[in-house]
Amino acid sequence: MNPICAIAVPHPQLIIPQVGKGDEKSIAATVEAYEKAADFVASFKPETIIIATPHSVMYSDYIHISTGIGASGSFARFRARDVSFKVRYDAELVTAIQGICMEEGISAGTEGERDPSLDHGVMVPLYFLRQAFGGNIDMPIVRIGLSGLALREHYKLGAAIKKAADKIGRKIAFVASGDLSHRLKEDGPYGYNEKGPEYDRKIMETLSKADFDALLDFSENLCDQAGECGHRAFVMMAGAFDGLSVKAEQLSYEGPFGVGYGVAIFEPIKEDESRNFLEAAGKQKRARIKSRRDNESEYVRLARASLESYVRDGKTIDIPKGLSDSLINRAAGAFVTIKKDGTLRGCIGTIYPVCPTLAQEIINNAVSSGTRDPRFNPVKPSELDELVYSVDVLGETEDINSPTELDVKRYGVIVSKGYRKGLLLPNLEGVDTVEEQISIARQKAGIAPDESVKLQRFEVVRHY
Repeated sequence: MNPICAIAVPHPQLIIPQVGKGDEKSIAATVEAYEKAADFVASFKPETIIIATPHSVMYSDYIHISTGIGASGSFARFRARDVSFKVRYDAELVTAIQGICMEEGISAGTEGERDPSLDHGVMVPLYFLRQAFGGNIDMPIVRIGLSGLALREHYKLGAAIKKAADKIGRKIAFVASGDLSHRLKEDGPYGYNEKGPEYDRKIMETLSKADFDALLDFSENLCDQAGECGHRAFVMMAGAFDGLSVKAEQLSYEGPFGVGYGVAIFEPIKEDESRNFLEAAGKQKRARIKSRRDNESEYVRLARASLESYVRDGKTIDIPKGLSDSLINRAAGAFVTIKKDGTLRGCIGTIYPVCPTLAQEIINNAVSSGTRDPRFNPVKPSELDELVYSVDVLGETEDINSPTELDVKRYGVIVSKGYRKGLLLPNLEGVDTVEEQISIARQKAGIAPDESVKLQRFEVVRHY
């Protein structure tokens, strides 16, 4: 077992005295814990420091690893230009990580660099680490961003990082840089949401127990409503300990400004097959998908067959024989939604039918959802076995006079202003109020919050 240690730390800019100008004293417990965590890393004497940060380049479907000889940055944006950093990158380890990602189909690498300068998610930890190392950090780092990919993908990358380090014999320290909830107080910068304190309690309990498989079970809805910052960084760090029993210690937690700051340290004890969480999660996932497909409706079976044929063979299927009359003898608008690991992978549909039959509508929209949704790259053949589908068949639209005539669980909404039109389906996870529903539909249409709009509603029949 090649040596590894890790720390989970926040990155508030004001913790730097030249930035905080006294405000850092309000989080004295965090400062003290940060210094202990940095000393912990220094005593470990790593050869390379991995830093996962939510403030590097971020893509919805790709995890960016910084490339090049090195990078620099400062707190000039925060009126502390004299606090600056210059680091070199571990190019050999980056190359090894990329190689394993390619072998294992992990969507991560060095493409897509936009801003090579160091972000504060890296520089705040470096500030304390530099102090702990006596004023100079001699070893190289690897800077890794986060993405919109599922939690499991970030865990897989963490495991790949450890494999790469083992392959080239590198002793690494992993820094998971991330604040917790940003919604702890009404007078905080992001307001209050009851999910904020809930998330912080849950994440600190999980980290303090090194209960890393539980990190994969946090719902996207909880994370979104809590306004967390670093969950995927924590998950990536956990992946680096896959198959190892871990000693964990919580050093501090506080949130006086409405943002949660937690500090914890981790070190491995021994290899432990019961903690092969990546393998276990994969088995559970395959079982869930098999069960779902064994019981899927003919609407979903048709959508899946359509996309699989198009992705594998480049062919659009003909309407199969033996479909029910509801698919053959009527026309209707339909949306096909595709998810991977609980995260949206594509959703495209039609408000009104453009095909003579609902079956053809579903066939066409399944292909569009999987290959033409501009928010995502086209589905690859290697992904097909991991996808889950739903099909929404739309009823008639009707004009309404007021949002009071909407029900977020029952009705979808269409918001229009001239040629601009935005639609949101009903009963979506994370959309709990009519106000949220209308706001999202406005955003999709490019309609400003203060513009007058026409409202319509519709019902759907959702098939799984």
